[in-house]
Amino acid sequence: MSADEEQSPPTETAAVSADVNGGPPPWLLRAFLLAAATVAGLMFGFWILQKLQGFLLVLLVSLFLAFAIEPAVNWLAARGVRRGLATGLVFLILTVVTVAFVWTLGALLIDQVTTLVKNVPDNVDQVIDWVNRTIETNLSSDDLRKYLGEWSSTIDRYLVGLAGNAWGVGTAAIGAIFQVLGVLLFTYYFAADGPRFRNAVSSLLPPSRQRHVLRAWDIAVEKTGGYIYSRALLALCSTIAHYIALRILDVPSAFALALWVGVVSQFIPTVGTYLAGALPVLVALVHSPSTALWVLGFIVVYQQFENYVLQPRITATTLDMHPAVAFGAVIAGAAILGPTGALLAIPVTATVQAFASAYIRRYEVEADGDVEKPERPPKKQRKWARQLTIHRTGRDRPRE
Repeated sequence: MSADEEQSPPTETAAVSADVNGGPPPWLLRAFLLAAATVAGLMFGFWILQKLQGFLLVLLVSLFLAFAIEPAVNWLAARGVRRGLATGLVFLILTVVTVAFVWTLGALLIDQVTTLVKNVPDNVDQVIDWVNRTIETNLSSDDLRKYLGEWSSTIDRYLVGLAGNAWGVGTAAIGAIFQVLGVLLFTYYFAADGPRFRNAVSSLLPPSRQRHVLRAWDIAVEKTGGYIYSRALLALCSTIAHYIALRILDVPSAFALALWVGVVSQFIPTVGTYLAGALPVLVALVHSPSTALWVLGFIVVYQQFENYVLQPRITATTLDMHPAVAFGAVIAGAAILGPTGALLAIPVTATVQAFASAYIRRYEVEADGDVEKPERPPKKQRKWARQLTIHRTGRDRPRE
């Protein structure tokens, strides 16, 4: 071997073989460290989200409530009222309405429970007589008292166990109170400082993105406020209709029951209708079974009238959403966030739908019968086209 060959630099193949024989390539360790850091970061992020789940839920509910009351706050602010004072006035009105609603229903429940307890013996005898006549049995009030005694013992044991866990119940109640206070505090700040908060968020984005964020914000406020407005209007119509029907049927506490049906059926998604209709039926059943049937029939008929006549007209300008989409959104929201998700699902879906419709272009769909068939060229033009085809390709095309 010559001296030149001994001093020649190692080739690329020799370098690669040296790397293979000498150990792993240097980039492998960096890739492993990067993958480990990514996995650790994701795990830490999920852990943080899990720990902050309650706080994030409070912020989400507060933002929804702020969007709901912001149209009213803007209306007062446009007439010279400071935003802080306008937000306080809206809060005061909502507090008075809520306290009046709870007070009215509390008086109703106390009155009906007292009446039910007084009429228990007579109602038991009537039920036993009806069962004996209907299915030809020989039940007696003694047998029913025996069963009631067993149920009473079970309820007593449950209450004793619940009282033994009074510390856990008290802690949960205190936590719920703090969550409610947190929701009210953040709602006030979001509504009172709405424009400032919106500008602070937009300032973090480039000017090309700010327009989209501000538009999405306005759409969210419009749709959420429209949702609350439409539900309040439907609740008012339902309350008036049920009050008239309950007064005609001579059901006691007609106004409180009608108010319960109107509010619960509109502001509790999916199951609100059933919860709202159960109370007046039970109250009517305490006084007369036939009256309870009439009440149940009116509730079913009015629900159909509301679904097919009132609701499409009232929500046409606020929530242009198909009922199936709304129902699916409620189920999905309940699966993700529970009752809170079910409550927020419809306005969130309406906001996403409105924002998408603002940026997605739609075209009219033409039916097969409406599509115009291409007009057949005249005979002279077809002759020229045939001669041109023969000249270019050397062969004739099939006749049409």
